[in-house]
Amino acid sequence: MRETESRKIGSTSVEVGNPWVFFAVTYAITWTVLLLAIVLGINFQTAEGVVVQLLGLIGPSAAGIGFVYLVYDEEGRADFWNRIKEVSRIGVGWVLVILLVPIVVTVVAGIADFLLEGPGVTWGEVVQETSVNPLAILPALFIATLPPILEELGWRGYALDRLQMDWSALSASLILGVVWAGWHLPLFFIEGSFHREVVGFATVGFWLFMIGIVALSVVFTWVYNHISRSILGIIILHGWVNFVSTTIEVADEFFYPVWVLLAFLVVGIWGPKTLTKRDTVPKPP
Repeated sequence: MRETESRKIGSTSVEVGNPWVFFAVTYAITWTVLLLAIVLGINFQTAEGVVVQLLGLIGPSAAGIGFVYLVYDEEGRADFWNRIKEVSRIGVGWVLVILLVPIVVTVVAGIADFLLEGPGVTWGEVVQETSVNPLAILPALFIATLPPILEELGWRGYALDRLQMDWSALSASLILGVVWAGWHLPLFFIEGSFHREVVGFATVGFWLFMIGIVALSVVFTWVYNHISRSILGIIILHGWVNFVSTTIEVADEFFYPVWVLLAFLVVGIWGPKTLTKRDTVPKPP
């Protein structure tokens, strides 16, 4: 695959395919929108707030698609879209993994909570409200669909491949996980957002959330490298994680540590180099 080696940015020659350039552009798009929302006092529970939230979420996908067309030739661009369309890349076995992992993590976290005299696993508020008002399920469906699509076209659709060219799968996952976690920061200061109203900034929940995202990044790479770099598979996994965590509640103090434990198990069993039994990771053609 031919790649665009470099372009002039200001007076400095910068390799356009460098993932840090992608991260900078992604942050610029999302943070500009979200910081504007903070300054204007926009509430995410309003109609204009929903629009602003969507505009912010576009950051990773807009940058991802843009960099795919800047960096790769026609073959690479076709590969990107094929990874979204081709269901066969995932395989039946990994479909089961994708569907079971979030449920198993939640159940294990709930059992640990119950054994320590906590409530264990309970139905989320959205499920309880849906029994009275079927439309109450819409927020959960929103979280399970649009954010994963708009994020994963960039995070795993573009950035992960670029990172794995120079780093081990584990190192690439940790770098991407930290960047992915930091990308959420403005959300903790916007009225009506889950991050501000439920989690809160610099709370125990905040740090658990941030660490949990890094652990999720490792698990996502493990799946991604086993399913022929399928973006569709990762969108489904991301969406399913969101849906399960929204409809089935368990204490964060147990939920996120179980994801961390799973990440350690993945690294221990499959190895940090590729998070697979192979010596090399799948790469763009």
